[in-house]
Amino acid sequence: MNSRKLRFDGWVLDPDSGDLERAGTRTRLQEQLVQVLRALISSAGSVVTREQLIALLWPKGVVDFDAGLNTVIRKLRSALGDTSETPRYIETLPRRGYRFIGTLDPDPEAAGEMTAAAGADLASARPTSSADGAAISNEAETSTATPAAVWRPRLAALPLVAALAVAALFTGVYALWRARPDAATSVRLERLSQAESPASAANTKAVPFSPPAHSIAVLPFVNLSGDKEQEYFSDGLTEELLNSLAHIDGLQVAAATSSFSFRQHPDIADVAHKLNVGRVLEGSVRRSGHTVRVTAQLVNAVTGFHVWSKTYDRDLGDVLKLQTEIATEVATALEVTLLGDLSAKIEPGGTRNPAAFDAYLRASKAYQTAYTEKDIETAIATFGEAIRLDPEYPLAYAGRSTALMYDAWAYAKGGANRKEIDEALADARKAIALAPELSEGHLALSSYFDDGALNFAQASAELERAVALAPGNALAIGSYGVFAVLTGRTDAGVAAAHHAVALDPLNPESHFRLGQALYFARRYTESLAAFSDVLTLDPHDTDSPGLRGLAYYSVGDFEKARASCEAGPDNDVSQWCLALTDHKLGRVADAEAALAKLRAAADDRWAYHCATIYAQWGNVTQALQELDTALRLRVPELKSLKSDPLMDALRSEPRFQAIERALNFP
Repeated sequence: MNSRKLRFDGWVLDPDSGDLERAGTRTRLQEQLVQVLRALISSAGSVVTREQLIALLWPKGVVDFDAGLNTVIRKLRSALGDTSETPRYIETLPRRGYRFIGTLDPDPEAAGEMTAAAGADLASARPTSSADGAAISNEAETSTATPAAVWRPRLAALPLVAALAVAALFTGVYALWRARPDAATSVRLERLSQAESPASAANTKAVPFSPPAHSIAVLPFVNLSGDKEQEYFSDGLTEELLNSLAHIDGLQVAAATSSFSFRQHPDIADVAHKLNVGRVLEGSVRRSGHTVRVTAQLVNAVTGFHVWSKTYDRDLGDVLKLQTEIATEVATALEVTLLGDLSAKIEPGGTRNPAAFDAYLRASKAYQTAYTEKDIETAIATFGEAIRLDPEYPLAYAGRSTALMYDAWAYAKGGANRKEIDEALADARKAIALAPELSEGHLALSSYFDDGALNFAQASAELERAVALAPGNALAIGSYGVFAVLTGRTDAGVAAAHHAVALDPLNPESHFRLGQALYFARRYTESLAAFSDVLTLDPHDTDSPGLRGLAYYSVGDFEKARASCEAGPDNDVSQWCLALTDHKLGRVADAEAALAKLRAAADDRWAYHCATIYAQWGNVTQALQELDTALRLRVPELKSLKSDPLMDALRSEPRFQAIERALNFP
């Protein structure tokens, strides 16, 4: 037996490894949690003051010690299945400290050695006073983490999580269901090399842990408002803060989707390894009326020690300034050099109207979790509510523009809803007029030019402006990657798509975009791997089986192509895939049946895809007729024309060349 192990109430703690075990279940505790548990047990039955614990954990001192101590106690209680309301092991004595009230198992030798060591640690710790700390309550200790969110529907992400649709999408249903771009990234993408990230990042543990010096993940702040319905607010503030950090040059920020996958009882070391970051920002939000308390802690992911922590009490109207303040202090703690006035980049686009801000967060949440046309309409109406409450709220205009652009194509019959497209344009221009430096406004306008007007040169100009204003966002980098490949900048596009996966390794959508970019770059084997990564991360993904089938089709493995087509649900993408693959396998009747189902499901909106099918079947005349229909309807899939390998059979045709010239690719 290892005499250093400590036993209490069936628990066994190994302080060397941090393993806490009971009934065959093992949890790895962070070093700070081990220190606190040892210290409490060393004085079992007696009070250990907050000052003693603070001095033990942060002997050199940090800002706002108590906020960090609250988090350590909360995590320790969570690991033990304990609560502050009905404690079994750790009792809180308000404004004094904590007391261990559990029962030590009979093992005098082990307990004696352990408590003696912990007692020596406490004795050597020098308490540090904090004027602010005395006024801070233990409210963070009573938080309850919520389960990890289910993957959101494939909508164009809003400015809250990111920004608006900017990238060319793969051909097909994903022009409607895959539009999820985010806030933009730097124009320096042109200089990215493919060596910056692995071709496949789904198995992130295979990558050696060597995080960049200035890298960070922002975990979802815990909602302490006592009402689960308020989670949209805490999530929204977290994502706004993440977006603020993403504006900082030289700071690598893990994307929201990957960070938010660690919603429940995150282990900081695990987060760091999976997201390849050196620091992790976590915290809590308590909203009460028109005031909000935000507690934030920055943790060194390698050592487990807190680098910086602070509690903020603000009026809701000052929340926009608060995110700037936190972002600036975090950057300073990370020793990132801030170029110019950070607030000039972050604050444009916001509001000081608390009711408008609340409506904006509700609209964003509604849009992100929408599954039906009614859900989209609710989001559009709620953005409208934010605009009604504050007619000069640029972010709300940009958000509504995105939702309108999505709705214009996703639920239109026989072509886009041109009225909604015009309204989306007006909202995007209004956002830019109110805040010329607002990245989200330029992204909204880029989305209009890209999907609504097929003006790719203007879309490119607006996208480049947007990424210059908001560097560092993973989803936008991936979207840029596809856009670049489709417009002929193949190497830069593929490199950007790889980089996006490195920044957002747990998000299937980043792997999906990589699959798109690689497919259009004609790197089919790598595209297969990327779509397989999507299905590893999200086995229920509806489109990747069919798109992986197209990659198999392109390398000439038609049997595997058909098997992959059939592995997914019976949707438009699988029918498109089967129409191509069955024809190659000599199953002509089956291929024609798949094409008929495709037409019945989507009317003329699938004219571009029907053109690819006829082109591959060798029916050039019918393929060109379908392309004429696609051009008349101005379907977004036409953006794929220049690079689409399925169109190669038509490239020598004068009519095809005329259509390509009419699209005026940059």
